[in-house]
Amino acid sequence: MPSFYETSHGRAYNSEANTFLTSEAGRALAGQVNLILTSPPYPLAAPKAYGNKNGKEYTSELLEIFSAAIPLLAPDGSMVVEIGNAWEKGVPEMQTLPVETLLQIKSELNLALCQMFVWENPNKLPGPATWVNVKRVRVKDSFTHIWWYATTPNPKANNRNVLTPYKGGMERLLGSKKYNRGTRPSGHSVGEGFLVRNQGAIPSSVLSYTNSVEAKEYVDWCVQNDLPRHPARMPQKLAEFFINLTTEPGDLVFDPFGGSNTTGRVAQNLDRNWIVTEMSENYWHGSKGRFLDSINISEDTI
Repeated sequence: MPSFYETSHGRAYNSEANTFLTSEAGRALAGQVNLILTSPPYPLAAPKAYGNKNGKEYTSELLEIFSAAIPLLAPDGSMVVEIGNAWEKGVPEMQTLPVETLLQIKSELNLALCQMFVWENPNKLPGPATWVNVKRVRVKDSFTHIWWYATTPNPKANNRNVLTPYKGGMERLLGSKKYNRGTRPSGHSVGEGFLVRNQGAIPSSVLSYTNSVEAKEYVDWCVQNDLPRHPARMPQKLAEFFINLTTEPGDLVFDPFGGSNTTGRVAQNLDRNWIVTEMSENYWHGSKGRFLDSINISEDTI
């Protein structure tokens, strides 16, 4: 299967995920992928332009794709899947389909669930509009589910790679060396090691990143060439977090639902190699705008 474009670090394929995974190019990756990082289409009541299934069909399709993708993982590799919330059509009631799908990925593919994360988008517009903006009977839905799987409970990972700066309160404690030692009501015992200055704070499993700021090169490229921008782009900071947490420079990252190829761009920025598939040719042409420093583009390739 020929690639759509290539860089020094990766290859982009214009293909449905299953078609690629069953191809010679896909099968050749068996045991080589260190991280599968992806955000498949959400099971929305009102489908987006890129296509959304719902109900049992949604779960079955994802299980089929991930079943074919798991053999690509290295023995200590990880798979991180982000799925957003879904609402019943015409009523202010949430679906449990996203969580049920994530549970079935674990149980039916016999995977270890390393950790569950929440991505909160603080700048997300209020919605669903009917129930939040018009009738005012719900609050805005601003988070998605991210589940980290592996074939073993102990995949490659290092939280030292995702440490965050200490907040003001912790900086003051580290400076004063004064705090209440002893056992807390929770039963946790706080000892001398609490005041050791490390390289930063260990982040929580609630990740807060906005996706309202887009890569200028990508936006300008799409506007100049009259190409549609993908409506559900993963924030680069979110991709950075999981790539840094679960891989090392030189490792291979795979995304079967590439969209605008945020995964590939971030992987390359972090000196990882990447393979990404996306079935929409228009979105793939648009994604070239993220790699203007890496690929040769002529008018007949747009």
